[in-house]
Amino acid sequence: MSGSPRAALYSPAMLALAVELADFPFDPAAPLQGQARSRTCGSTIALSADCDSEARLFGIGMRVSACAVGQASAAIFAREAREMGIGEVGSVLHELGSWLEGKAPSSILPRLELLEPARPHKGRHEAILLPWRAALDALSKAESAR
Repeated sequence: MSGSPRAALYSPAMLALAVELADFPFDPAAPLQGQARSRTCGSTIALSADCDSEARLFGIGMRVSACAVGQASAAIFAREAREMGIGEVGSVLHELGSWLEGKAPSSILPRLELLEPARPHKGRHEAILLPWRAALDALSKAESAR
């Protein structure tokens, strides 16, 4: 079965990323809260975070109900989005969309190449984008509260 698409998709490296989410527990008392849901697979992410006076993310936590691809993407997000503001998060989200379409290299984020096996699976694309969308939801609430 090692030649099957499932075996190639769920690599040990991707599964190891998913385990990293334990380092980012959701905090229901955090001042920033955001959510995103995939229309294609039903995966969800609830994001909690704090922000500084310039609305940059700190103290990221997540509650993730997603496949290993979505969990791995959330782990990459949690490590890389610290100190990003709404503009940076939106820019990365746009670049990820281009990467998923094959128009950008995986070097836009550290460890993104570990999600490369998921790129041909269009049904997984929204799961990859979920943490970034949840962050935009949270940050847009912070912006409107200013």
